Amino acid sequence: MDVLTDALTAMRTGPTRSARTEVRAPWGLRFPAVGGTTFHALLRGRCWILPPDGDPVPMAPGDVVFLRHGSTVSLADDPASPLTDFRPAGWRPGQVIGRVDVAGPGDRSLLICGAYQLGRSRPHPLLTALPDLLHLRADEGPGLAATVALLGEELEQGRPGQDGVVPALVDAMLLLILRTWIDRVSGTELPGWPRALTDPAIGGALIGLHDDPARAWTVAELGDRAGLSRSAFAQRFTELVGEPPLTYLTWWRMTLAGRLLRESDAPLSSVAQQVGYSSEFAFAKAFKREFGIAPGRYRREQTPLAA
Repeated sequence: MDVLTDALTAMRTGPTRSARTEVRAPWGLRFPAVGGTTFHALLRGRCWILPPDGDPVPMAPGDVVFLRHGSTVSLADDPASPLTDFRPAGWRPGQVIGRVDVAGPGDRSLLICGAYQLGRSRPHPLLTALPDLLHLRADEGPGLAATVALLGEELEQGRPGQDGVVPALVDAMLLLILRTWIDRVSGTELPGWPRALTDPAIGGALIGLHDDPARAWTVAELGDRAGLSRSAFAQRFTELVGEPPLTYLTWWRMTLAGRLLRESDAPLSSVAQQVGYSSEFAFAKAFKREFGIAPGRYRREQTPLAA
């Protein structure tokens, strides 16, 4: 599994949710803040993004707006249209697809709105590097635009298997949103994760850390892997990733341990070994230092991912 997919998979704390939203002008929807990361994609029609701060921004079919904090935002057919609260109808517990219809006399628009449940207490550095509100045009990411179109077809047709296909496409959208943004900024001199993932030296080291987190890595060994001296590697890694190599390794080990505790019934000794700790005591001490509670208690308090 590549670094980006690996990191997002470990951060998942629950199922994705999405809603097919059909509206007819004049319309305006106010989306409340949620405890996750959200997106809104325009399939057809016209739409304006109305951020709490800043000027309205027009969207074209295939465009996506992504909010890394799941913060409040409004969408409307026209900046002057009145707003109503977004409330998916008939959403049952565990259901991942909802529907919203706003009737009006004017032109029809169709949107997809979704939310991802990601661990907010331990956000991945890549997500913290994103702008609070990210608007991606359809022509910036052909793969993203194609996925949006396919998702729209699935939601329109309601064919057998929809409950499996739609969540998979929504999950793919998160990766494609991030990939499209990385492509947008990769040609700039901005430091951070977009450059880290595409940097031949640091990207290769990150792959090593993610592929084998249990290994007793040293900075010198990682530097050799990257073709850099120990000091040059440590400096470059810290510049791009935002923290020293072994600090990031500990963060990743504990993030992975959290996922193993949430999603499996493996003994603590097994979890400890999988994330590089030879003793359960040392693992429990490190885990409590990171999460504030013992691993056994963490496991009991977490809600497992819905099937």
